[in-house]
Amino acid sequence: MEHLEIERKFLVRSDGFKQKFTSQTRIVQGFLNTDPDRTVRVRIKGDKGFLTVKGASNASGTTRFEWETEITASEAANLIDLCEAGILEKIRFEVPFGNHLYEVDEFLGENKGLVLAEIELNHEDERFEKPDWLGEEVTGQVQYYNSQLSKKPFKQW
Repeated sequence: MEHLEIERKFLVRSDGFKQKFTSQTRIVQGFLNTDPDRTVRVRIKGDKGFLTVKGASNASGTTRFEWETEITASEAANLIDLCEAGILEKIRFEVPFGNHLYEVDEFLGENKGLVLAEIELNHEDERFEKPDWLGEEVTGQVQYYNSQLSKKPFKQW
């Protein structure tokens, strides 16, 4: 599936989202390529695998090309073995709020302690409600990109 991804990213200031989530899934992911112009990600999400290519972000950091296809979990596991060092593990919570869905990632391993929320939008200036557990916006701040967290984990900051 190919589309322009428009999303905003925030730090999470409390675990209040845990009273509101509708699903949670363990995610393991690695990167075959972390070049910001063409990131290639392999992900195992629950019992499914995915291969994703993302293009460079626009100036605001909110929008970029994304192509993703589903692969088997075993194919994804084999590709993860080929990935660059720094495999990420996290628990993703889906949290509906207002007319949107927040995806809250609670990182594990070398990124333990980092909790980020993302919201996908239909256009860059779309209005959305912010829950009280949402903290500072970090959209476009490269150190919070998953591809960069795999290279320089949160525990090293």
